[in-house]
Amino acid sequence: MIEPFAAVEVIAAKRDRNELSNEMIDWIVSAYTRGVVADEQMSALLMAILLNGMNTREISRWTNAMINSGERMNWSALDRPTTDKHSTGGVGDKITLPLAPLVAACGGAVPQLSGRGLGHTGGTLDKLESIPGWRAELTNEEMLNVLKSCGAVICAASAGLAPADKKLYALRDVTATVEAIPLIASSIMSKKIAEGTSVLILDVKTGNGAFMSDPARAGELARAMVALGTEAGVKTRALVTAMDVPLGLTVGNALEVRESVEVLAGGGPDDVRELTILLAREMLSAANIHEKDPADALKDGSAMDHWRRMISAQGGNPDAPLPTAKETHQVRALSSGTMTTMHALKVGVASWRLGAGRSRQGEKVQAGAGIEIHAKPGDLVNKGDLLFTLHTDEGARFERALESLEGAVGIVQGGVADRLPLVIERIEP
Repeated sequence: MIEPFAAVEVIAAKRDRNELSNEMIDWIVSAYTRGVVADEQMSALLMAILLNGMNTREISRWTNAMINSGERMNWSALDRPTTDKHSTGGVGDKITLPLAPLVAACGGAVPQLSGRGLGHTGGTLDKLESIPGWRAELTNEEMLNVLKSCGAVICAASAGLAPADKKLYALRDVTATVEAIPLIASSIMSKKIAEGTSVLILDVKTGNGAFMSDPARAGELARAMVALGTEAGVKTRALVTAMDVPLGLTVGNALEVRESVEVLAGGGPDDVRELTILLAREMLSAANIHEKDPADALKDGSAMDHWRRMISAQGGNPDAPLPTAKETHQVRALSSGTMTTMHALKVGVASWRLGAGRSRQGEKVQAGAGIEIHAKPGDLVNKGDLLFTLHTDEGARFERALESLEGAVGIVQGGVADRLPLVIERIEP
């Protein structure tokens, strides 16, 4: 096969701040996926994109090229509309766990393809794998069967879904090009459009614990993704939400599952419950489903019923005890006053160092590791009060986790909590 371009032509075009033609984009994505373009050549192009950007047409074409590298899923066999949520990730963000069965209990079908954690942000699949027997890897037929019987499925994306993105994501991770908005937007949306959902709600996190710490940049990313989804015929909306403070009172795999079950039982922390209901309402209204209000589905037990059926359908035992860590360590307040701040990133890194996360792909995580949070910004605390309980199977990990927590909390006499509102911006086409 004679290739229509040389990689160096495409790299030079973007290096010189020129637009890439549709043909160039189609070819470079395909050629890299096929192994014709080398990692070092694609690395150079990714850096040129990071530095010089892409216009709307280029981002759209790049996204389509990644979708076309693999299969598209089809849910036309279902008797109800499909609706999905994607979060850009953060610390203690366990919202997918209660959200998927909640929306199913209100009449939606939720085909939720999720990922694993890397670095300080937790992965939905890692959390669910702390449930004994639960399986993340399902065939397309198994996914459809779980959706038909339970209304929701949470599982790993198959290797056939946007394979170009999988290869590009790994390269971006090691070449300091993760933060390019055109690359983030196309990475997320290629997978979500290929997933075949008719409605997509984006939860774009901002604050120190988020991938996009600046709210203005988070809004820019949200608008780019809403435009991509809309152009592809997916009804897409976005919320920019706070990640300056961890969500809820737990960070870590089994700890977050436990908290998610508390929310499904009608309790749980206020912020987790509020954001879960808010996102559920967005998903249902965008899909034009008005059978039941999500707040009622939490109260009447129907959301919990859907959770138990979904976990069981994927081999899990919803009644089995969740794993617990072998060792714990308590962190107490050194002074009295009002807690004014809690640095989400520091808490996330501490949890990662305890074993709840991984530093490279394929590394095993500890199911019971993580952090329980006993006070949040706005709370009055006295000297000696319990702030955090650290959990790990290896006591040697406590020292580095405690280093990460230094300066994580601000306590001021007569102080006022300084934090972002839960929802900063709402974006629709």
